[in-house]
Amino acid sequence: MFRLQSTFCIFFITIFMFSQESQLKALVGGTLIDGFGSDPIKNSVILIEGERIKAIGTIETLPVPDNAELISTEGMSVLPGLWDMHVHTMINGHADYTYWDKTYPPLFEDVIMPSSAHQLLMAGVTSTRDLGAPLKESISVRDRINNGEIPGATLYVSGPFIQHRPYPGTEDFRWGVNGPEDGKRKIKRLADAGVDVIKLIDHDQMTMGELKAVVDEAHKYNLKVVAHGHRPEEIRRGLQVGVDCFEHTGLSSAPKYPDDVMEMIKERTAQMNKGPLFWCPTVEGLYNYEYVRDNHEKLDNDSWHLGLPDSIITDIKNSIKHPDRLPYFQLTPSRKPTLKTKIHQLLNAGVVLLVGTDSGIPMKFHSQSTWNELDVWVNEFGIDPMYAIRSATYWPALWMGVANDVGTITPGKYADIIAVDGDVLRYISLLQDVDMVIKHGKRYK
Repeated sequence: MFRLQSTFCIFFITIFMFSQESQLKALVGGTLIDGFGSDPIKNSVILIEGERIKAIGTIETLPVPDNAELISTEGMSVLPGLWDMHVHTMINGHADYTYWDKTYPPLFEDVIMPSSAHQLLMAGVTSTRDLGAPLKESISVRDRINNGEIPGATLYVSGPFIQHRPYPGTEDFRWGVNGPEDGKRKIKRLADAGVDVIKLIDHDQMTMGELKAVVDEAHKYNLKVVAHGHRPEEIRRGLQVGVDCFEHTGLSSAPKYPDDVMEMIKERTAQMNKGPLFWCPTVEGLYNYEYVRDNHEKLDNDSWHLGLPDSIITDIKNSIKHPDRLPYFQLTPSRKPTLKTKIHQLLNAGVVLLVGTDSGIPMKFHSQSTWNELDVWVNEFGIDPMYAIRSATYWPALWMGVANDVGTITPGKYADIIAVDGDVLRYISLLQDVDMVIKHGKRYK
């Protein structure tokens, strides 16, 4: 009996030790772009122990332990997991918002939002800002991902939009503000629920008293405020009350930002005691619309089917059957020429751009949008590839206040790492097919 017990004891100890040993991984041979912007490290070695990065070096300087799982990254670019700083997990490319908002809320929490987060992860997006969704569902999906119950990009959620008055039928995920005290109550409710950020929209329709109360209350709870920059007055008021990040480049076909707005932006970027002024322009959905309209290959790609039942896939397909007829994009051909101008206005004014896509809007899927945004920045707007990558890694983590844990490949940080075959600094579009995805030390792809 004693011998039998000893045998079982040795067996379980062996299993335990093997489990512990398998926690050590070594990524060997790739070109490391660590997120800080310096020259890439050739023939790199990255040791991962458990969830975190243990050491970084080269084949010449860092020996690989015998008990490590060896993962070759020869010929690959290795970089931090991407961030997408503007997604909507509650939607997934369907063209009719009114219909979607009436039909699918019962499936948000268990089907649609988890599917979106999983699609993002498999596209190499390990962290994301989810800006606008029902409160309970947002918290639930975020926490289930963080607890390891479901796979997905790490979510930082805003819960409902805050605005002057919700659009009819959207009251569950758009909260109106009726006076400064009501605004404070709404922010407190979100803070108490545990959101990570506050999302403002149509704040040029609020009174200045309401707007200031919302932003001040958010800052009181150490919550940063993201605000739409569609209209000049949204930007003016947002700058006056100290919002922390602007979204989009404008709904109109105006060729550039007004001069007085640009002067206000420059005045703000000159105040470095306040830190950088951040902007998330979300341009790819507009810039690529005409191409997608005329070339349906992206729509036919089944990567956006992941986690969705056939009935929803069919529903989405039917809604985008005629891309040329979608009301959402009818002004887009007039808006497209303005995008490059506005991006360079912001860059020349000293703004720090963040990569975000508005993924989930009609025909824009979570599995495709992030790499397309980077591709437009680099290949259409002439932005340096390293700047673009840092705008999808280093700067988002810093903005979210989690740079001690993620955003760069650094010893001690979580092992959120992706790899693609080839030189991503020369061919940024390689990111459309990420070969390896590791999040918190676990390999998902």
